[in-house]
This record gives sequence, structure tokens and C-alpha cells, in this order.
Amino acid sequence: MRRPPEFAAVAAVAVVSALVLAAGAGAAPLPAALRLERALPHKGVAVEHLRERDRARHGRRGLLGGGGGGVAGVVDFPVEGSANPFMVGLYFTRVKLGSPPKEYFVQIDTGSDILWVACSPCTGCPSSSGLNIQLEFFNPDTSSTSSKIPCSDDRCTAALQTGEAVCQTSDNSPCGYTFTYGDGSGTSGYYVSDTMYFDTVMGNEQTANSSASIVFGCSNSQSGDLTKTDRAVDGIFGFGQHQLSVVSQLNSLGVSPKVFSHCLKGSDNGGGILVLGEIVEPGLVYTPLVPSQPHYNLNLESIVVNGQKLPIDSSLFTTSNTQGTIVDSGTTLAYLADGAYDPFVNAITAAVSPSVRSLVSKGNQCFVTSSSVDSSFPTVSLYFMGGVAMTVKPENYLLQQASIDNNVLWCIGWQRNQGQQITILGDLVLKDKIFVYDLANLRMGWTDYDCSTSVNVTTSSGKNQYVNTGQFDVNGASPRPPYSGLVPAVAVAVALIFGGFSRR
Repeated sequence: MRRPPEFAAVAAVAVVSALVLAAGAGAAPLPAALRLERALPHKGVAVEHLRERDRARHGRRGLLGGGGGGVAGVVDFPVEGSANPFMVGLYFTRVKLGSPPKEYFVQIDTGSDILWVACSPCTGCPSSSGLNIQLEFFNPDTSSTSSKIPCSDDRCTAALQTGEAVCQTSDNSPCGYTFTYGDGSGTSGYYVSDTMYFDTVMGNEQTANSSASIVFGCSNSQSGDLTKTDRAVDGIFGFGQHQLSVVSQLNSLGVSPKVFSHCLKGSDNGGGILVLGEIVEPGLVYTPLVPSQPHYNLNLESIVVNGQKLPIDSSLFTTSNTQGTIVDSGTTLAYLADGAYDPFVNAITAAVSPSVRSLVSKGNQCFVTSSSVDSSFPTVSLYFMGGVAMTVKPENYLLQQASIDNNVLWCIGWQRNQGQQITILGDLVLKDKIFVYDLANLRMGWTDYDCSTSVNVTTSSGKNQYVNTGQFDVNGASPRPPYSGLVPAVAVAVALIFGGFSRR
């Protein structure tokens, strides 16, 4: 899980104009509900800052786990935010916790396991957010259903074995945790048990208000980038495989199936679909998950650009402690294994339309074109075990940096994972696709999809029952204000304008 950074303008409109111009010279409503809302526009940020924040947030660990049991229905969460790093750069949802219930905004993160929210009191926790959302602090002392988890609790014992918990010598001491990121930022706190409230879509296409008692983290200290307010949220919702993940807990209680799905909308207003259930749509293809891994690892076998397989030794993608391909919704960009990056960028550059101008700055490959990206740039295909392909359109590997008249500056958004042979597929790749995390059958599926439309979702394992999940308000939604509807940011003085350009 990698957290996108704050935005800071690095070029004036006049400067961008000069650079770009100079370069150019040469379904029906249905009962369940998810909500799409507009994100607050932000100014640009240098790519190195994006890389640094992503690097800082990709340090969590998990463990295969979860139980079985009967399934009552599909748990339905709203989705807000967007993949665009110049608008938001993350997706988040809302969870209701405690008695009386309060609502919290939490980032959707398939790269970590634990749900945690900021608690009162908290050292270093932001009290305001640049996302124009109202932040809240959970207080276990004011919730009538809350209880702290002691170190003697079996759930704490299991978390201790996987490094998700820390304990003092006393069995009665609180079960604590500390999550640290690569740059030293992180969070610490203790585990509590309390009620979570959510919407469950049943087989009769009715939406029910449901609840369950779950264990989650109560953060009383944050440091580093987590203290910043630019796009602060109340916490992080880990969708990993550990037995303390909400996915595993609700499955073991018989509330939801051992599968979850998302469809993250790629347009600037963002939003999408997130369900504990299996989306079933034509075109979905599946490949095995690599077993016994702390993240969602896939067996990537080759990369094809413009119909040509890249000259990369397939052993580079073999999963090990130091290699592999990870699907992570908590990462903003995408990161290619060091040994695969140059062949990828070189192939893209060689395949662009002759009318496209190539620019390089600080190792970042950029392009200027007046044509659409689909007609000017090649399609990329990632091939996984079983011959399964993932189509990567230009919008899934390029970031629009500036626009002056008919000229648009694009830069490759995939980054080199410097010195590492790990590939991370973040939101830039995941957007505009259905992804199904089938933990019961250890496989992952996907297909291209318009995430603003409805999807079919199974309501129980092994039964041919479906509901439609669409983009409309949840009945009885919380009065907490969501995003404000805002005009999109002007795409000129934005990020990867990094000083002097060189032609290539």
C-alpha cells in the first residue's frame, strides 16, 4: 500500500505553455447503492514525490486466513475518490462504527490487512482534510458496545504470530500494533472490538441494514506523511487475507462470502463499486493467486507492446521473497521491476505515432501530441499464468501533464522500482476494470468495464443468484458531508514538468 503525496505546483502556466508549444512545433436503477461524488481538484506534484509517498506506504504485511460458513448476502460499500493524482490519487469508502454509530472515511487498500481509524486522543493525527471531508475520531469510551482486546485474547495471539500485534508481558495489557513505512512514517495504537454497520444486498434484491462485531485498530499516534492534511482520511481499510481483515472476519461470521470485488472509476470525478461478493460479468478472465504470500501476488509471465513480446527473461517475474507482481489498490501509480522498465519504456517510445514528439526529463519519458492517446499510443498486454491477458490501454500507463490549445503533454506514469524486481499494479492500472479477489478458490479475475454502470454480484456461494449494484444513494445515508461538487482543475500547471526538457 502506497499513499499518494500532497500536491505542490512546480511550474507556472506561462512556462508550461512555452514548453508545450515549443515541443509541439517540431443500466436501470436497482436496489443496492453505491455513491459517486466529486473529488477536490488539486495542483500538480512532482513525480518523485508521488514515488516517495507510494514507497512509504507499501510496507504492510498480511497472512492467508479466514473462515468458512454460510453467506447471508453481499456487503455493499460506497466508493469515493479517484486515481488521478492531480485530483485525489486514492480511493476511499465510509464505514460506520460504534454505538451510537459514527461514520469514518477510510482508504481502500488491498495491500494491507487491518482496518484502523484515528482515535481520541491521538498524537499527530490530522484534524482537517484537503479533500473537503470532515474527519472524526473514534472514542471507545463513548461507545456502549466497545471493548479493548487484551493480549490474552486468541485473536491477539494470532496477530502476534504474524507481526500484526505487539504486547507487553501482562496478559491483561491491551493488544497493540505498530505499522511503520519505508520513510519512517507510520501509526500505532491498540485493537478494539465494536459494532460495524453496513448495507447487505439480499437475493431478493432488497437492501438490509446489517451489523456485526469486528476487531479493528484504534490509532492513537501517527507520524510522517500520515500527519499531513492534504488528502487526509480517518484511517485505512485493509482488504488483505489475514484473519483480522474485515473480509476474513465477516466471512467467518457467515455475513459475506470469501470473495470481494471492486470497479474503480477512472474519470476525474471517480467513485466506483466495492462489494464483499463476486461480481459476475461477461468477459471476466481468471488467473491463480500465488499461494502463501502476504500480498495479492500474480504470476506475470510476459509483457507485449504493440503486438511484440518484450525481451525480458520470464524468470524476472517469478514470485519469491524479492520478486513478484502485486495488485495493490493503495498504490497510486504502477511500478515495474527494475529489469523490465527500460524494455517497456523503449517499446512504448518506438511504437508511438510519427506525429508524437518525445521528451525526456530526469529519467521520465514524456510525449507531446495533438491527437487522441488511443490513436497515438500502443496498447499493452500483460500475460499471466494460464495465458490470461490484462489489457492496458494508454490511459492506464500515461498521465496527462499539461494541455495548451490542441497540444497535450503526456508522461509515462509507470515508474522504475529502483533496485527491486517487484512489480506493483496500482490504481493507474486498476481503474476502469472489474477486479474479483476470489480467496475461496485462490484466484483473481478482471475485465475492462465502465464502472459508472451496474454490475451483477452473486449473493451466495455456489448459487446462481444475482443482484444489481448501481450508482445511487444508500437509503438513510449519513448526514456527514461528502465531497463538494467542484469544477475540474485546469490541466496546465501540473506535475511532471521537471525542469529542462531534452528531445528523444
